[in-house]
Amino acid sequence: MTDEQGDVAEELRRVREEVRRRARLPGGEPGSALPDLEVRPPQALPREEPPAPDPPPCPPDATAVNEAWRAEAPPAGGVGRVLRRLLDRLLAPRFEAQQAFNARQVQLDNAMLRYIEQRFAATHRHYDRILGLHGRHLGEADERHLILQEELVAHVHDLVKRIDLVLAVAERGHLSLEAAVEEVRSALRELEKRGPPR
Repeated sequence: MTDEQGDVAEELRRVREEVRRRARLPGGEPGSALPDLEVRPPQALPREEPPAPDPPPCPPDATAVNEAWRAEAPPAGGVGRVLRRLLDRLLAPRFEAQQAFNARQVQLDNAMLRYIEQRFAATHRHYDRILGLHGRHLGEADERHLILQEELVAHVHDLVKRIDLVLAVAERGHLSLEAAVEEVRSALRELEKRGPPR
């Protein structure tokens, strides 16, 4: 085995032992084999119950506006009544126009309140659907991550076993080479002892 191969083998041993030490895997001592590790099917993640929604705020009460849209003063008595009738005849078109405007304004206010309530409800339904889809996608991603995690752990165990095999074969090759070199040395010593005929 060359010095470079020896350095590589030593580095592989060091990395393997460090990984075993960090992971606290069984068989941290040299030469021990890792147990077989099967890819486990991932367990479903527990689903959390969503919190109860806060109650929506109460809509504004339009009863007072709906009741007072005519904007009429209470009837007066005596001279005030006569004066009021006279003014009513003179200003009747203006009062009618003001009452029509007030009525339309109250109708618009009521329609705006209904629109805002419906719009908020539609917005909440839309976001609830989006959040439901997003939550489902996140759940699927978590499940895929668990599968990949299990496969990665099994793959790392397989790599460690392969490294162990490579190191064992290299060690056997190194020992057999040393034995062969020792045999050649002893044969040379024997030949030297016999010496060449002179």
